[in-house]
Amino acid sequence: MTQKPAAAPGTRNLITDVPGLTVGQAQDVAARTGVSVILPDDRAVAACDVRGGGPGTRETDALAPENLVEAIDAIVLSGGSVYGLAAGDGVVGWLGARGRGYGGLARPGVPPSPVVPGAILFDLANGGDRDWGEDPPYRRLGREAVAAAGLDFALGTAGGGYGAMAGSLKGGTGSASIVAADGITVGALVCVNSFGSVVSGDDRTFWAAPFEMGAEFGGLGVAGLSARPDAWGLAKADPKARMNTTIACVATDVALTPAQAKRVAVMAQDGLARSIRPIHAPFDGDVVFALSTGRRPLEGGDFTIARIGALAADVLARAVARAVFEATPWPGSQVRCWRDL
Repeated sequence: MTQKPAAAPGTRNLITDVPGLTVGQAQDVAARTGVSVILPDDRAVAACDVRGGGPGTRETDALAPENLVEAIDAIVLSGGSVYGLAAGDGVVGWLGARGRGYGGLARPGVPPSPVVPGAILFDLANGGDRDWGEDPPYRRLGREAVAAAGLDFALGTAGGGYGAMAGSLKGGTGSASIVAADGITVGALVCVNSFGSVVSGDDRTFWAAPFEMGAEFGGLGVAGLSARPDAWGLAKADPKARMNTTIACVATDVALTPAQAKRVAVMAQDGLARSIRPIHAPFDGDVVFALSTGRRPLEGGDFTIARIGALAADVLARAVARAVFEATPWPGSQVRCWRDL
């Protein structure tokens, strides 16, 4: 009997293994903040699922299946709390100047309207220089990030997760991918700024350990995993409302409708529950986007949707661990990182 090929990470083990996607990032080292932009080659179907009690989002209502606009032009994940929502303005301006966007009302003299949903995390209390007066850097960072979009990008202290903290450890930006035996590709990009801890107790073992592929975040295995009620290990000791958020995007090359993408986003949230403890608290703002580049036809109906959602949850859990595994201190700082445990 011929053995069926196993699923494996894509060539880069990044969300850009999904055909039709690039990612760009930019950061402001002095302000300890940054922006990540997921840029599809063409307009893409997307959806959003919000689970945190204190979210900050942009254009998410446009993604509802019953609404007019069925595709987006980019997704922005940004630091900066409410200031970071302006990163979407920079991306919109960049796209519009290149004729990209929703053209339902297009005519001479009327530019297209790029649809750019986004979500933000709170990194304003990490010691960076916020003396920006009336000119926060986020519009500029959004423009720089989208202009830099490509297939390869940095993990850890980079992009939208540059200023993030994951519990009491340095957080960051993570990504991972999986290619199933039949060729379906699923990827995830996440900026981890969680209240909860990504490791078991005070140990180095990631909650996501059962889902690790190879040694992508240390290869420690599951022997160190243990959980006790009301014991959260390296979670933040004094969380505040709206100050803790994990924001993410999962993507696939399978053609999905907006409603199907929504189901994938809902299922993908389980990846956060598998990799962060606790999650979706009142002071979290957790948001997951799901995106389809439509390069591969949907075959198998709802069963395939279930497969994609399950793959998305697993790959998102891996991306969370990779974000913290790759994180390094800000220049000149003594922030505690996973490598210090």
